[in-house]
Amino acid sequence: MSVDSIFRIAFWILFGGLVLMQVYFAVRVPRAGERVGADQDAIAREGWGRMVVRIAGSLALIAFLVLYAINPPWLGVLSVPFSTWLRWAGIVLGGASFGLYAWAQAVLGKEWFPHLQMCLEHHLVTSGPYACIRHPIYTAYLAFMSGIALITANWFFVGLLALSIVVITLRIPREELMLIKLFGAQYADYMRRTGGLLPRV
Repeated sequence: MSVDSIFRIAFWILFGGLVLMQVYFAVRVPRAGERVGADQDAIAREGWGRMVVRIAGSLALIAFLVLYAINPPWLGVLSVPFSTWLRWAGIVLGGASFGLYAWAQAVLGKEWFPHLQMCLEHHLVTSGPYACIRHPIYTAYLAFMSGIALITANWFFVGLLALSIVVITLRIPREELMLIKLFGAQYADYMRRTGGLLPRV
């Protein structure tokens, strides 16, 4: 088996695992009596523009995954000359971020939503990874996409990582404003004690 084949298998294992995990946690939301779809307040917070970008990005990702599976020869044009050790590091990073993602989702439980909205009787979660950082799921996602970009050594995923950084950077202030309005001084104090994406030094 060639080294490229190993990296392709690693990609599908990690990416498929992430999709299955997201489906699992999304299914838990309606079981807890909450809605999965965005309500009007969530749409207002995120804006239609960001919603359209997310949908367009998802469609582009699906199209590229089909091409990546077929592996047409012209796809080599998008190759990035990453060294082999960097691509192995991507597998380690992807696996570690997958663990953080699962941990953060499990701790958050029914308080998690894919959109900027709250559940009924929402509680501020400060345990697990949330004891050190306020947005461990975003941290895990960015680390995961970094790992995928290294594993595939493809400009498409490098571009998707850059887009993800922009989207999350714009999303975090809106999310924190929503939480400050809900929890007030409690969340403001929590912000002083923790880091956003990385632990506070």
